[in-house]
Amino acid sequence: MLYALTALFAFQLLGELLVQWLSLPLPGALAGMLLLLAALLAYGRVPEALERTAGGLLQNMMLLFIPAIAGVMLHFDRIAREWLPFLVAGIAGAAITLAVTAWTLRRLLRDTAEARPADEERA
Repeated sequence: MLYALTALFAFQLLGELLVQWLSLPLPGALAGMLLLLAALLAYGRVPEALERTAGGLLQNMMLLFIPAIAGVMLHFDRIAREWLPFLVAGIAGAAITLAVTAWTLRRLLRDTAEARPADEERA
C-alpha cells in the first residue's frame, strides 16, 4: 500500500510540475492522472497493490469530499445570490453522467452478449 500511495503522489507531483513548467491551463492533479494512465497503458496492466489501494480510496471517496464541501460553505452568500447557475450545472451534470453511464453499460452488455455464444461454442 505504501508503494502504491507513493506512486499516486509521485504522479500527482509530476503533473503539478509539468503544468507549472509548461503553463498548461489544467489542474496538476489531472495532468498527473493522465501521466499515470499513460504509464499503466505502457505497462499493460494495473499492479495489484495499486488496484487494492485505489479500490480502498474509491470506497471511501465521500470522506475525501468533506473538505471541498466545507470550503464551499465559506462562499454561501455568493451561492445564495447566484443559485440558478449552480442548480442548472448540478442537474445538467447529473443528467449527462447518467446518460453516458447508461450508454456505456448498454454497449458493454451488448458486446458481452455478442462474445458469449462464441465462448460457449468452444467449450
